[in-house]
Amino acid sequence: MSDSKDPSSEVWTTMAYDGNKSLLAPYLHFNRLLKHSQILGIDVNVDLSKIVFEELGKMPNIEDYNKLNEEIPFLVKLKVNREGIISLEMRKNNLWTDNPLQAISMMAPDFELPILGTKHGDWQTYENAREQAINHNSDIALFFKDNFLIDGDHCMPLMLDNDGIAYHPKHSDGALDSITLEQLREDMELLGIPIRGAKISLKMLLRASELIVLGSGMGVCSVGTIDGTKIGMPKGKLYEIAREVWLNKLKNGWSNLR
Repeated sequence: MSDSKDPSSEVWTTMAYDGNKSLLAPYLHFNRLLKHSQILGIDVNVDLSKIVFEELGKMPNIEDYNKLNEEIPFLVKLKVNREGIISLEMRKNNLWTDNPLQAISMMAPDFELPILGTKHGDWQTYENAREQAINHNSDIALFFKDNFLIDGDHCMPLMLDNDGIAYHPKHSDGALDSITLEQLREDMELLGIPIRGAKISLKMLLRASELIVLGSGMGVCSVGTIDGTKIGMPKGKLYEIAREVWLNKLKNGWSNLR
């Protein structure tokens, strides 16, 4: 690809931002960024969290929330480049529909482990996948390799099997280690949804009871179809429990340096 970059040129993460100096689960994001930076060979300042919140303090508070995503109004992309320079980029979050999302399938990005599964500098494939989904009158793209589900373009798929267990693609197989899943896992299990990593085949998806996707911007969304094929019963038990836990996290999961 002509617009490809060196994956080790930067490491990054995107965090939910309330527009008033607070981030959702920032220390989970910082820890993941540090882990990924070690894989990519990027040195990160030990005062990363302090620097981030100092930079947030320089941003003006948002007064007008009209027409913004009510749950997550903004996103902040934290980047650290090869030279260790830290930068923040704030943007408005997308408005996600309450209706089940339509997904398309695509081949997983052609990166080797352990680069695959990190937030690295050559992310254009993931951006192109979302654009292609939209161009095909769909919402998201799901990545497959050898007929196994690997990841989502900007989200983590979570499938409820007919055995009552919710399965997600494993980080060791190339999936991003989802911060949103990490936030929700314990409480969802307490509410009766065991969560396990697994190799998810097309056969498992076709027999699935339900499929949802998780992300820092989208929160929890139901998936209705993949390539036009209906997957389970959308907005069922898995979605309801995940949404309940997510909304609770939105009440008490924000952090700042005040």
